[in-house]
Amino acid sequence: MIQALPATQNLIDQAYRQLLEAIADGTLAPGQRIRQAELAGRLGVSRQPVSHALHLLKRQGLVEETGGKGLRVVPLDPVRVMQLYQVREAIDGLAARLAAGQVAARTANPAETAELCHQLEAGAAFDAATPIPILVRADTGFHRALYCLSGNPAIEEMTAPLWPHLMRSMAAVLREPHYAARVWHQEHAAILRHVLAGDPDRAETAAREHAARAAHLTAEQFHPKAA
Repeated sequence: MIQALPATQNLIDQAYRQLLEAIADGTLAPGQRIRQAELAGRLGVSRQPVSHALHLLKRQGLVEETGGKGLRVVPLDPVRVMQLYQVREAIDGLAARLAAGQVAARTANPAETAELCHQLEAGAAFDAATPIPILVRADTGFHRALYCLSGNPAIEEMTAPLWPHLMRSMAAVLREPHYAARVWHQEHAAILRHVLAGDPDRAETAAREHAARAAHLTAEQFHPKAA
């Protein structure tokens, strides 16, 4: 949700973070026109910090000019989304393998292990009525917790700039009826089970299969089968 910002000096950064999250979780949908005055009103600030924030988002490829008609959220590009899933499959597989290795070697951080378990427990409580933005943020939280447990901070550092784009593709997938339940009760659960068992091979396979299924479902949404 986009909420009024507290009166502080760093309004540009706050506006940027809120708008980034709104684009990432689908609150501001792909292709949606950007009305600066309306956003400024919802954030409770002048148009200046919103304008600066949108400039930063434009540089990230998340908003774009629309031929003299202002800005819009960049539509999802099927080719780009598939490229992101290719990268995500490899990274998630590596993170799961490393996390399981940490458990097997008894070097896993207990707090990070508990956080990954907490993320799964929280996600398992979601149902078909859970808003898409909440599902997206929770899904992201699970994978970032997995990255932390991997013991390799470079994974999170390298993927941080990609997460807004990855989250947009997540939002598209999580709109599929019943998919969210399968994610938490089957796919995420399998990843966690193999990580906690200290089984790197199965953990990596489960993580890769999870990303591959999401990519397949996303591709079907971009190119639906003829009736």
